[in-house]
Amino acid sequence: MHIAAVFNRDSGTLRTMNLEEFCAEAKDAFAAAGHEFDCNIVNGDEVVSTLENLATSDTVEAIIAAGGDGTISTAAALALKENKILGLLPAGTMNLFARALGVPQDIHRAVHAIAHGSVGSVDIATANEQPFVHQFSVGIHPRLVRIRNGMVYRSRFGKMLASLRAIAAAAANPPKFDVEYTDSTGKHSRTVSGIAVSNNPLDDGPVPVAGQLDSGRLGVYFAAPVTTGELIGLAIDVLLGRWRNNPQVTELECTQLELHFPKRKKDAQAVIDGELIDLDRKVILKAVPQALRVILPKAES
Repeated sequence: MHIAAVFNRDSGTLRTMNLEEFCAEAKDAFAAAGHEFDCNIVNGDEVVSTLENLATSDTVEAIIAAGGDGTISTAAALALKENKILGLLPAGTMNLFARALGVPQDIHRAVHAIAHGSVGSVDIATANEQPFVHQFSVGIHPRLVRIRNGMVYRSRFGKMLASLRAIAAAAANPPKFDVEYTDSTGKHSRTVSGIAVSNNPLDDGPVPVAGQLDSGRLGVYFAAPVTTGELIGLAIDVLLGRWRNNPQVTELECTQLELHFPKRKKDAQAVIDGELIDLDRKVILKAVPQALRVILPKAES
């Protein structure tokens, strides 16, 4: 199989690596598995154009993205559109989709697991036709991302500390908004502080990721209006993997969900796979079963 990889030199893990040496290591690993392998080392602002060129190539069968969740999400959308196989190497802070796929979090181990992996199909989800591999969220999460993006950090650990500082800042004035939503049971309305919709229901781990990627369903999570103390308590419960038992959280599963925000502000935003986007007044979310072809990592002995 002809595989082309894109390494985002501005991603957390890759930023401190000798990427020429790592590319040579990857090429040897894929050659040993019988694949033709090309390596592209690019800056962050070149990632999208490079992925687009590879996704539309007549000779490339699979594209591998090495970067954070935003890079992986972009690569997944292009792979879906152009019917390419997607491989991924974890090089970000959380690496949520990689975790759900079972890719080793050590990038050197991940290279060998992917090189000797197999091709399978997993679900993907869409929000107003925009694909996402992990999560769409409104309310608390976008506020945290906005605050964190205004901070300066130069490492994965620094980004994690910035996230904690963002939680503390957001807790001073938690968001609260109205939402109308329609699922298979009909139309409903409620007031919330946050909504998260995941590609497959989340598990109970300290880093919440999809427990499986082929259920064909969305996981939908509502956070009731919270006080400062309740938001801090919810953040602690998420970190400890006990968020599902938090009294502020309710959940449901569905294959399609329509969200309507009757009092949406003009500058309101949402987050898709860690990246801020403008929030539409109406958002239709769909599960797309087994639409994305991926390289599943070989289990480590």
